[in-house]
Order: sequence, then structure tokens, then C-alpha cells
Amino acid sequence: MEEKMKIKEIIVVEGRDDTVAIKRAVTADTIETNGSAIGEDVIERVKLAAAGRGVIIFTDPDFPGEKIRKTVAEAVPGCKHAFIEKSDARPKKGRGIGVEHASPEAIRAALSEVKEEMSDLPSQWTQDDLLDYGLIGHPMAKERREKLGTELKIGYTNGKQLLKRLQMFQIPKSAYEKAMNRILQEEEKHD
Repeated sequence: MEEKMKIKEIIVVEGRDDTVAIKRAVTADTIETNGSAIGEDVIERVKLAAAGRGVIIFTDPDFPGEKIRKTVAEAVPGCKHAFIEKSDARPKKGRGIGVEHASPEAIRAALSEVKEEMSDLPSQWTQDDLLDYGLIGHPMAKERREKLGTELKIGYTNGKQLLKRLQMFQIPKSAYEKAMNRILQEEEKHD
């Protein structure tokens, strides 16, 4: 049997089912937030984990998951982030969306593309960067942001969040432009 990938950092997830899915995919320890009403005790455990081994925030690709990610990241600066695509987080049968529905392969892929926060550097990104590629103020903006989030492995965002993530994860402009050119070429093929 193949040995599971080991994760040094402690992974912050939303609940017990997410922990089960993570442990099916990799050898790792988790901290469960038990939903978006994150208690001070959870924040203290995350701070302790961050100081010792580091933390990866790995929440569901939905509004509550993003709220949890933001709450933890604001309370504990310097966290790493793993993002799973919505398509990988849907159950084979039934409804819902979440890490718990993802395959071990999708979880390992997300954890191999972890992004690290670098928020104290001066911003190299402006709204003009988003306007230039129609990521805000354009009829296809939402769809383009979704595709860009997939390409850059930073998850789906609204316009304001996108600027923040581009800066926070220090995405190189060259990688951004390459991804956007692929997205625009793909759109042209479908026109």
C-alpha cells in the first residue's frame, strides 16, 4: 500500500466530516471550527498551532466557508490556504458542497497547491488590473473570476476579495496575465 502524504501543518476545517475526508487523503492533524460561529477557544488552538507547526485553512468553497477562512486569517495572521474547486466539492448524489465530498485525489491536489499569506508587503495590484481583463464591471466578470481562481489555485472570489488574494499570496503579474490570456482565448473559441 502506498504511503499517505504527510502534512506538517495543522489543517483548519469546518467539521468532523471534513476531518474524516482529510484523513482518508493524507496523514494530518486538524482543528474543527464547528461552523462559522468560531469560539475564542478555537482561535486560541489555531494560534497555538500556528506558532508550533503552522496552519493551513481548508474550508468549503461557499459563503460560510469563506467567512470562516476570513475570520481565522484575521485572528491568526500568516496562515497558509488550500482551496478546493466547487466541482470537486459536490457530492456524487444529493445536495450540498464541502470538503467532506471531495475525493482523496482532489484533497491531495489542493494541499499540494497551498498558498501562503504575504499581506504586509506594499500592494502591486490595483482595480485597473481587474478592469483591464474584465474581472469587474463586465458581463462575464463573475465567470472570469471563477476561471481565474481555478487557474491560479486561489479559489473563487468577488472583485474585492480577488485584489486582496492576488496581493496576499503574491501572485506574480506574469502568472496572472498568462492565466487571463488562456481564459480569454478560451472565450474566443466559444464565440
